Amino acid sequence: MRQSSHVTSPGDSRLAQARRRRLLRASALGAGVLAVALTASGCTANEILFLDLPDPVTKEGLVIQNLWNGAWIAAWGVGIVTWGLMIWAAIAYRRRHRDDMPEQTKYNIPIEILYTVVPLIMILGLFWFTAKDQSEVLAVENNQDTTVEVVAFRWNWAFNYLDEGAYSVGSPDKPAELVLPVGEKVRFELVSPDVIHSFWVPDFLFKMDVIPGKRNVFELTPDKVGVYPGRCAELCGVDHSRMLFTVRVVEKADFDAFIAGQKEKGQSGLFDTGQSNNDGQMPNERTT
Repeated sequence: MRQSSHVTSPGDSRLAQARRRRLLRASALGAGVLAVALTASGCTANEILFLDLPDPVTKEGLVIQNLWNGAWIAAWGVGIVTWGLMIWAAIAYRRRHRDDMPEQTKYNIPIEILYTVVPLIMILGLFWFTAKDQSEVLAVENNQDTTVEVVAFRWNWAFNYLDEGAYSVGSPDKPAELVLPVGEKVRFELVSPDVIHSFWVPDFLFKMDVIPGKRNVFELTPDKVGVYPGRCAELCGVDHSRMLFTVRVVEKADFDAFIAGQKEKGQSGLFDTGQSNNDGQMPNERTT
């Protein structure tokens, strides 16, 4: 039987090398265009690599920031390796001649073990770091300097300063204001008389649901003076968008002055944790 053979000529070799150079130049040009586009956009490294995570303004927020950044660093590493392998495979194993038949294979046990074991190790690692950091952030040590009872009700917020015997509450015309002393640990106790809300301050890198019939508790230590927005992160009804509040982190003397001012306005004692607004309630909606 006559056997056919294919001999690569010097011309074919030069042509393959020329194609390889063109592909490499195109890849380099694409990378350069991407780099120029990112630079011209004015985006910071935090915006490009970590989706612009806010700088935490609490001691505990650093744990969340490290977890987030670490997860993205791992994801970028996996992405770069994957993209590199894809580009290398496209170049190294491209069809060189129109009549060539690629080598046919059935199994590659080492590779199959690799892409089964490596993802499993990665997922277990992410789970371990997440569980560890979550336990640290949610730890309640009961050694707080002050305690704030957060009352979320349709459609506003009230804050009971349990140790100081005063409260602040929002109105339809003015969002509620939560004032906290800088550098002091605060215990938050979350209660709701009506539906599920969610206490969220983006700059704290933390949020927790406010559930009727359940008192959720966490502790944070604000460590940067400033004013930070807060909102409800749970779709709680028709006026969910009105559930805004402001967090003001101040020095201890300013905090004491704020408490004295609340008492002078008649907001001493505690706000009624059972207050509920039924505006927007559905017909026959159960409220207990």
